[in-house]
Amino acid sequence: MKMIIISQHFPPDKSGNASRIYDLAKNLVKLGANVTVYSPFPSFPHGTFPKVNKLRSNRIIDGIIHYKVWNWQPSSKDPSFMSRIAYYLVFPLLATIRALINSKQYDVIITTAPPVFTGIPGFFIKKISRKKWLFDVRDLWLEASVALDFIKKDGFFYKITRIYEKMCYDSCDEILVTTNKVKEIISKHYDINDRKIKVIPNGVDTKVFRPLEKKQKNQLIFTGNIGHAQDLESVILAVKKINEQEDIGLDFHLVGDGDIKNQLETFVKQNNIDDHVFFTGILDRKEIPRVINESLIGIAPLKKLKTLEYAVPTKSYEYMACGIPFIGTGSGEIENIAQESGGGLIAENGVDSIYEKISYLMRHPEIRVEMGKSGRSFVKKHYDRKNIAKSLLDLINS
Repeated sequence: MKMIIISQHFPPDKSGNASRIYDLAKNLVKLGANVTVYSPFPSFPHGTFPKVNKLRSNRIIDGIIHYKVWNWQPSSKDPSFMSRIAYYLVFPLLATIRALINSKQYDVIITTAPPVFTGIPGFFIKKISRKKWLFDVRDLWLEASVALDFIKKDGFFYKITRIYEKMCYDSCDEILVTTNKVKEIISKHYDINDRKIKVIPNGVDTKVFRPLEKKQKNQLIFTGNIGHAQDLESVILAVKKINEQEDIGLDFHLVGDGDIKNQLETFVKQNNIDDHVFFTGILDRKEIPRVINESLIGIAPLKKLKTLEYAVPTKSYEYMACGIPFIGTGSGEIENIAQESGGGLIAENGVDSIYEKISYLMRHPEIRVEMGKSGRSFVKKHYDRKNIAKSLLDLINS
């Protein structure tokens, strides 16, 4: 089976989806597939990579043929709206041309979104070359953007993007989603037969993310995108409260970057909690299991929005795979994962409830250990990326 995967991010980009696509492609190769990945030259986080002036380049990594395609590279850490649009549009258009030229070299195309525009190559290749197209939808980006007030629901951009998404969903052979809630929403909102939508969950490499012989520190850990969908202010204030009311010296480490990092750093200083809250920045992916293992509890704090009920942060799988419990906020799928796994607790959004859950786990180390074991067992059984890749390959071959 020969396939191409078109993704906006791939290592050395430092994003959750970069590692996800790398793990997926690597495991598909191990299962006997011939896999080519198209991605832009490294661009994320923005402003951290040198400008590239060549149209394309290729390499082979772990058996994956990796084609790097020129793209607009924002030079600023916080790009303008037009710079972001160029970043999201130039790559899929050039990838479409490249994939059409090489159309005889593959049988299946997988496009992974967000950003939503990565569906463009799949749409045109399906129409012109009649190749099998799987549209991988990890995130309901459009609906989340409305809920977070980034775009207006009655605006032109929203309407035209909805039309585009509907065209993609109708044209592709199958839609891949990460949770049952995403399946339900796409089926209902876009009038898509749910038999066309297949759940291929996100997951974790349980050989990389595993319990290590590390001395744990009195600290909480948050890894990933420091963005608008996270209720991190409430967690920071809960950490402040626990240090004021309980003599345990608890620290909170945030590993990653994102749109609200600078805002949060100011928030921490204003609340005089900078002696217990630390921003580590982006670490090499190989370092993440170590810092998780050094921590007592992982934090996965989603805002409680109806449009985020589909979401299960990848970090929650990584915490459990490393054998530490997690505390989450939000509703929907994250509640289900916490309950089914026995590896997490869900707090109400707000300082007091988060404080209570942290305090409870800090006072009961034996419960932390049991939850860690339960979570590890759960993700090994249901969310190991090797098994997920096999499920995808079986689907492609069916």
